Amino acid sequence: DGGEAERATSAASGVMEYAWSPDGARIAYTAYEPESPEETLRRKERRDMVVRDTAFRYAHLYSVDIGGETGRNSRRLTAGAFHVTGFDWMPDGSALVFSRQATPSADVWMTSDLAIVAADSGTIRPLVTRKGADLSPCCSPDGKWVAFMSDGGEEKWGLYYYHTLTVVPSNGGEPRELTPGPMCAPGRVIGWSSDSREVYILATTRTVRRVYAVPLAGGEPRMITSGSGTDSDPSLGGSGAVLAHVRQSSETPPEIFLTSIRESSPRKLTDLSGRFPRLPMGRTEVIAWKSKDGLEIEGLLTYPVGYEKGRRYPLALYIHGGPMGVFSETYTGAGSSYPIQAFAQEGYALLRPNPRGSSGYGKDFALANYVDWGYGDYEDAMSGVDRAITMGVAHPDSLCVLGWSYGGYMTAMTITRTKRFKAAIVGAGVTNLMSFTGTSDIHSFIPDYMGGEYWDRTATWRKHSPMSNIKGVSTPTLVLHGEEDVRVPLSQGEELHNALKRQGCATEMVVYPRMGHGITEPKFILDIGERHLEWCNRHLRGISSNTAAQRGAQ
Repeated sequence: DGGEAERATSAASGVMEYAWSPDGARIAYTAYEPESPEETLRRKERRDMVVRDTAFRYAHLYSVDIGGETGRNSRRLTAGAFHVTGFDWMPDGSALVFSRQATPSADVWMTSDLAIVAADSGTIRPLVTRKGADLSPCCSPDGKWVAFMSDGGEEKWGLYYYHTLTVVPSNGGEPRELTPGPMCAPGRVIGWSSDSREVYILATTRTVRRVYAVPLAGGEPRMITSGSGTDSDPSLGGSGAVLAHVRQSSETPPEIFLTSIRESSPRKLTDLSGRFPRLPMGRTEVIAWKSKDGLEIEGLLTYPVGYEKGRRYPLALYIHGGPMGVFSETYTGAGSSYPIQAFAQEGYALLRPNPRGSSGYGKDFALANYVDWGYGDYEDAMSGVDRAITMGVAHPDSLCVLGWSYGGYMTAMTITRTKRFKAAIVGAGVTNLMSFTGTSDIHSFIPDYMGGEYWDRTATWRKHSPMSNIKGVSTPTLVLHGEEDVRVPLSQGEELHNALKRQGCATEMVVYPRMGHGITEPKFILDIGERHLEWCNRHLRGISSNTAAQRGAQ
């Protein structure tokens, strides 16, 4: 109703996630444990050395009463050697169901279990304890069920985005999977119908995301959001009758829509981009092709602005990260380190393939790149390039390849396998599987994908590692990396850059201070986008624009 804001919490480390209690009298939240007085003293005296894998600071559950004196009656609900990753209130407010994993480490995401904690006493009761990842709990309105996402105990990194919708009785029992086979890559539980008969989820199916209602009793899911475009950020109305969500398409920017749960009729609520001029855009379409082994692959092809049929254009092959990521039909004019429409305005066609290993195409597809990095997925991408050439869109002698993270790995691997590309840009790419595993924060990642440890499968690791195949590479390669990246450490980019330089291959490396695995500062994002275009123009067209380089020197 207005008035001055009041501070509700005083967690020293700040609040991570929060949620109102059903009666609105309390807020539950997660926060990292505060530093102990001894730890504070050690840090001030410069005696704060750390023994790895022992000095964890866990996130735990807290609640605070709202009303009266701000911050009064704040209480801690959970304690112990575990890390809380998500939670939801039981409908009567007497307890919360939460997910927890062994440590805060990104490497142990496959250890998540579910438990219930009493909101008054803090007494904890285990709910789901089994192998694998069980996470993102959501309670039914009648209090009888908890819906959550699960990998079913398979413990595969390739299923990171392919958790299945599962339910369990809130008083304990055997978990039951709800999502039928045809449904792909459920993203998260949104909520329940008011009668507790349906669970609402956001799911990726091929190149679009939709909201579905999944019957608790079993059966085919019902699509709630339909029509053109892809959906995100869903929020269920308090009555459970309507859903607010963001919708966008390749040609239209994100706006907020309202959809009736029963009628599936999205209604646009905002026109946030209406007052901005619409620049000319290249159209985007979903195309499909057969890979070398016959596997069907999809991708998004963006045409140059002013495309003329019969004329061939330079093509940029942009490969996504993950490898379990997926390119979907999102707005191509959005600001990004990979400015799709800026490429289109420069006269490029841009292909974004979803090779084997991508989410959204089924479990078998998601696991199809195991012990196959840089080979089957490489053929998927190359077949996509061939498809763009046979369509008459791409010029076979004017190709560049680029990508970030796994896309950077694929770019590095590509230049060791072919010389068809005139330019390459490796962003935060894995280049040496062995040294990556020894320095990354996810040291179980590659052993899972490669079917065993380096010392047991040395030949396999070397076969799939760009640095083991780097001799003779001649493709001009730009290397981009965040200085503080712990997911793909800076040394991965340095290994590639130095090896290329020592062979006389044209190469440059740009390091972004303060940045981790993702680039977040706006001026750096702009710089990366400009460098992408400048590097491709220089080596495909002989056009040199020193804008980014000059700004870096200044």
